Amino acid sequence: MILVRRPSARLAEGEVTHISRSPVDIKQAFKQWDAYIDVFRAHGWSVVELDPLDGHPDGVFVEDVLVMYDRLAVVTRPGTSTRRGEVVGLSDRLAALGYDVASIQWPGTLDGGDVMKIGTTIYVGLGGRTNEAGIDQLRRLVAPLGAAVIAVPTTLVLHLKSAVTALPDGTVIGYEPLVDDPAIFDSFLAVPEEPGAHVVDLGGGHVLMTTRAEGSAALFRDNGFKPVVCDIGEFEKLEGCVTCLSIRLRTAPTCCRDNA
Repeated sequence: MILVRRPSARLAEGEVTHISRSPVDIKQAFKQWDAYIDVFRAHGWSVVELDPLDGHPDGVFVEDVLVMYDRLAVVTRPGTSTRRGEVVGLSDRLAALGYDVASIQWPGTLDGGDVMKIGTTIYVGLGGRTNEAGIDQLRRLVAPLGAAVIAVPTTLVLHLKSAVTALPDGTVIGYEPLVDDPAIFDSFLAVPEEPGAHVVDLGGGHVLMTTRAEGSAALFRDNGFKPVVCDIGEFEKLEGCVTCLSIRLRTAPTCCRDNA
């Protein structure tokens, strides 16, 4: 099951930090979002939509407002104050789905885009959007579940997962010029293009990725994976990638397993 949020009509006003602003085609963005959701459905995932937030241009990047680990749903405290309204109502929605819910509190900040989970290890980007207090709070929340949190310096891109993501076998992939310290990860595979650093595990060896990384797609095929490409160009203009537009609920509570 995945959680998503439909784009706002004000999407073009979304924040950009490390790239220059480009015009966003709203109609095309909606078509791309629909096609993105269709990929998940085609691979057996059910979809739950969160309430639309027309007043929040970045609301479609729903990954940033929630971190899931097993039965625990952690509502974040975004590092940009203009995005904090996006978390309103999330606790109630996740509780209704049967999850245990916690929240990051002041003075902590945490963006879900800074959180990469590999098994019981959780790497968290320490940079412009996520601070040490936020990382410490997450560490305390997941420790009883057997997870270890490792802080990762993130200074060259917006979020940790703007620089690196992981293949289904746990290999971390990234475009080296934008990765602060590849040696932090147990296994690292350099990709030939920056957009190729972003994948979503769809199951069965399939990985969702952007259309703009043909060299990386070939590399993944050589390593035994099956790339599924999707055009998200309008969202990439706002520093988005394939991970940003959904939250995957891999382990559903008992009450929800029929929907997973």
